[in-house]
Amino acid sequence: MPSTPLMPDDRRSLTQRLTALQYLVAVAFAALAIGFWIFQVAQHEKFREMAEENHLRKLPLPAPRGVLLDREGRVLVDNQNSRNIALVREQARNLDQTLHILAQATNTDEAQLRETVERRRRDPPYRPIVLIENATEAQYIATMARQLELPGILAQEVPSRKYPGSELAAHLFGYVGEVREDQLARADYEGVEPGAIIGQAGIEFAYNKFLMGTDGSNTVVVNSVGREIGKPLPGALVPAREGRRIQLTIDADVQKATEDGFEASGFNGAAVVLDPRNGEVLSFTSRPAYDPNAFAAGIDRATWAELNTDDLRPLQNRALQGRYSPGSTFKMAVGLAGLEEGVITPDFHVFCGGGQTFYGRFFKCWQKGGHGSIDLRHAIEQSCDVFFYTVGNMLGVDRINKWATLFGLGVKSGIDLPNELQGLVPSTAWKAQFTKEKKWYAGETISVAIGQGQVSVTPISLAVYTATLANGGTRITPHLVKAMDDGAELKPVPPPPPQSKVDVSREKLQAIRDGMWLVVNGDRGTARRARIEGKDVCGKTGTAQVISNQGRTAARTTKNLRDHGWFTFFAPRDNPEIAGVVFLEHGIHSANAASVAKHILETYFAKKDGKPLPPAPTRDDMHLDLRDPFARGSGVVGDQ
Repeated sequence: MPSTPLMPDDRRSLTQRLTALQYLVAVAFAALAIGFWIFQVAQHEKFREMAEENHLRKLPLPAPRGVLLDREGRVLVDNQNSRNIALVREQARNLDQTLHILAQATNTDEAQLRETVERRRRDPPYRPIVLIENATEAQYIATMARQLELPGILAQEVPSRKYPGSELAAHLFGYVGEVREDQLARADYEGVEPGAIIGQAGIEFAYNKFLMGTDGSNTVVVNSVGREIGKPLPGALVPAREGRRIQLTIDADVQKATEDGFEASGFNGAAVVLDPRNGEVLSFTSRPAYDPNAFAAGIDRATWAELNTDDLRPLQNRALQGRYSPGSTFKMAVGLAGLEEGVITPDFHVFCGGGQTFYGRFFKCWQKGGHGSIDLRHAIEQSCDVFFYTVGNMLGVDRINKWATLFGLGVKSGIDLPNELQGLVPSTAWKAQFTKEKKWYAGETISVAIGQGQVSVTPISLAVYTATLANGGTRITPHLVKAMDDGAELKPVPPPPPQSKVDVSREKLQAIRDGMWLVVNGDRGTARRARIEGKDVCGKTGTAQVISNQGRTAARTTKNLRDHGWFTFFAPRDNPEIAGVVFLEHGIHSANAASVAKHILETYFAKKDGKPLPPAPTRDDMHLDLRDPFARGSGVVGDQ
């Protein structure tokens, strides 16, 4: 049958369609050619790396932190191996199933695992997320045994911190933990990766950039389920570099003696022991404390909550952050101010009959029958309140503020630890600026003169104040680092310069020091139990009320309202080489603090003289005075 010829219009339409198809085919081939060029030429390196990632895994090798040594080179804080179980999300086929199986295998809380992953959701998917820190041997073995069911799960050994004892010098060393998001945003943490372990308190925080090492890595060949196969790759191992060793000024024996003294006393509080010649810290204690090893292993939520809700506040560094009335330890500042301002002489006498009236109010002395006629040296020895009421009233609060501040009270010490708080020595300017009442009343000065009223100090500032009295007026800067590793050896670190040099008369200062010698060695001294034959220990006790005596008697609360006890000291009198303070929170009597200080001093001098160190004291050895006239019932405080 003859074919029907195409009309001219049909032929034209067919030609157009064929032309359009040719163009489409040409464009498609051009696009394919461009794509091949981009993938195989322009982005060759990128896709080659992606292909290698399909069978290569880069394992991070965390760097050990630098070791902390004491002043004699003994290890205080070291590292130990622990096991971590981590997740690489890009290698997990089914994340939910993986977390479920891991939780069952390791007997951990699945919700907590998910929370950890959610918190790190912004991290690159190839970066491992530690799910279980310090895994037990059973958890580690269970994870390795179920590797086929757990693609993307790594079980590896990593270095972690090892601290001495459970609470020894916890607030000094601080603790480590995973870097927080707010820290990552700060300039001083530039280059720190999410999940990194950094110092979060104490020395670990203050010197973190030196203690942190440089992480390494190891590239291994893995199969489709992430299991390592094949031989090690040449050059695949980049070793981690350990952080720098730091030698502290701390004397491990003096530190232990301080802790043992607190342990035997049964009281909480703080102590700081210094070398008054250069500001080196020999021991530093705050109690109650915490176990920094719990943080090194990855602290669990329950333990963290318990630490934060504990009424005793174990996370508070009392040595730097506790602000308390100094009580009679403040009297040396008032006496020295009186001497330097020309208000009194060392032989100035005041009659104490058990109290004195100022501005229409009767102020009692702690000695009910009074001290009789008494001069400056013996007023310090016997801690006569009436003498210092009188001198304080003659001076006025602003001159008291001037000299107390010059010697280190009411200002920060400048110690190389974080979060130090500032105490307060009031003045007329302070009251006008910071209180509603504005006006200072002369009667307020009377309480200030014996370290009560608005006066508050931290233990570290009271230690600096005592060291300044001991060394002749140089307000040293307390510091904790003696030497640091430069990569080859420990190199001495120059001490920070003194904060100031007080222009004080040597003769007038000696009268204060003589009074402090009598406190320990005089027949009527308030700290005779701190006496050490041949060592000329000088000191001053101080009892600081938490609440008035009348208030304690009427109180219905079960809160501890017993007085705080202070003892501040230096030795020997004429060439001081050790100075410090012991503060017993609710220690009832300041003499109890002197008992703790005596064990510290005995340890220091025994070591210096090459004698055997005294053993840790028992509670009976301390000869504590636990009588409390305001305690309910028997009037005697029982064991704590």
